[in-house]
Amino acid sequence: MKKLCYVATIPAVVHAFLRSHIQAAAEKYEVTVICNAVDQELLHGLKARLVLLPIERKPSPWRDLQVLLQLCKLFRRERFDIVHSIMPKTGLLAMIAACFANVPIRIHTFTGQVWVTKHGVRRNLLKWFDKLIGYFATCILADSPSQRDFLVNEGVLPSGKGKVIGAGSICGVDPARFSQDLAARRAVRLELGIAQEATVILYVGRLNREKGMLDLATAFNALAKRHQDLVLLLVGSEEDVSFSLIQETCGAEGGHLHHVSFSFTPERYMAAADIFCLPSYREGFGMTIIEAAACAVPAVASSIYGITDAMVDGKTGLLTPAGDVTALSKALLELIDGEELRRQMGNAARLRVLELFSSEKITGKLLELYASLSAPSPGAR
Repeated sequence: MKKLCYVATIPAVVHAFLRSHIQAAAEKYEVTVICNAVDQELLHGLKARLVLLPIERKPSPWRDLQVLLQLCKLFRRERFDIVHSIMPKTGLLAMIAACFANVPIRIHTFTGQVWVTKHGVRRNLLKWFDKLIGYFATCILADSPSQRDFLVNEGVLPSGKGKVIGAGSICGVDPARFSQDLAARRAVRLELGIAQEATVILYVGRLNREKGMLDLATAFNALAKRHQDLVLLLVGSEEDVSFSLIQETCGAEGGHLHHVSFSFTPERYMAAADIFCLPSYREGFGMTIIEAAACAVPAVASSIYGITDAMVDGKTGLLTPAGDVTALSKALLELIDGEELRRQMGNAARLRVLELFSSEKITGKLLELYASLSAPSPGAR
């Protein structure tokens, strides 16, 4: 049986994005997962051998070098047929180590570029790291067609090297888990003290400036003054934007806000929402958009690469220029006032997810890719 190794920084990423791939791959491969030990209980029941290494999310040159050497040693000893990495720093370390260990198939999946919103030396350095990943990998995946094109246009990848699994996304969506759930809708609203007849705008993700949190807060402040039954529900951990800052930005309308710091069941909150909003400045694909879409919730989001693959403007939601608070407010208002429009767009969004982004379909195409890369080339003996 051939040997497959997945490398990610934290167990939460493995749990959220790789679990379905791993469980399916275990039927055909001997699977190993490498990540750090934070929240490792998330990996319970995974059909894979777990190797814990002290991989840190933030740059730490000395510790990163130690991890690189550990990976080289491990890859040489285990003689994996495929090493597949995600996340930027993990990808750099894993692809370098796999190359030096002569792993024949080295795959990295890009899920967004942290340097897009940076400037100067920092932008150039981070961009160069992504170029190195592309150099050491034998196969590069991007989780959206527009992200792949962006990487080629920016000179990070040569034309033709980047691939996209299916129509995009890293893992697709389980339409049985993410669906219209009236019982969950009622329960979540009761738990949070939200009226059943209220119009709920939902955001799921980290609370930071690059996700457009302050733009959303500013837009909501203006909209809530005109619609007293409007609620903004934020689900995600605080980073460089605190919930108190969002409340402050909303001023007198802060009472219409609700915050859940973290949840392993985002589908419950999506079922409770009427509109999903992602006013981000950078995304690799926008997984939360298709998760909400599977729950028949239309989106208002930024017209940036990645997101433009996750939705169809005017059909499954509305796109607005990143950073344009006026346009964001206008788009949200159109869906707030248009209950029938929300219903039509939500239904169209779910149908699109079922057609293009089911987790079963994405996992199947990924395993097909592994098989094609492992197959002997024509004429080989």
